Amino acid sequence: MNVLVFGAGNILLGDEGFGVHMIRHMEDNFEASENVELYDGGTMGIFATHKLEEAEHIIIIDTLDTDGEPGEIRTYELDDIRLNRIPAKMSPHQIGLQEVLLISEVRGKVPESVKFLGIIPKSLEGSVDLSPELQEKVAVVEKLLLVELATFGITLKRK
Repeated sequence: MNVLVFGAGNILLGDEGFGVHMIRHMEDNFEASENVELYDGGTMGIFATHKLEEAEHIIIIDTLDTDGEPGEIRTYELDDIRLNRIPAKMSPHQIGLQEVLLISEVRGKVPESVKFLGIIPKSLEGSVDLSPELQEKVAVVEKLLLVELATFGITLKRK
């Protein structure tokens, strides 16, 4: 089984980099696993299509551009993520992961499962640090990610 944990975002824009910060957090705190790839997708957008198409299962961590409280976490499945089923654009990236997944679908290379862990940002101002509201949610998203991996029979070992 091949699970890709894909962290998206721009680390130069504060909370927008949450997904990348989460990948770095996981790499710093957990041992590598042969069947899980922690991937810093940054703002690659369409250039990350190959990574998404190689995985059997994908867990995406990114900001969510929608109304709500900063730090609010929402989860979506593949059917929710499709462009016509989700009530808001998933991310402020120019070409978002929704579009990338649509391209993969057209090419017949959609993974077996896709889970999106989205968080509402507080600040998208120029900064390499997360806002306190999102920094507080790192442990929460870590737990959600570990639970999701456990559904595939995967347990990551803490360093």
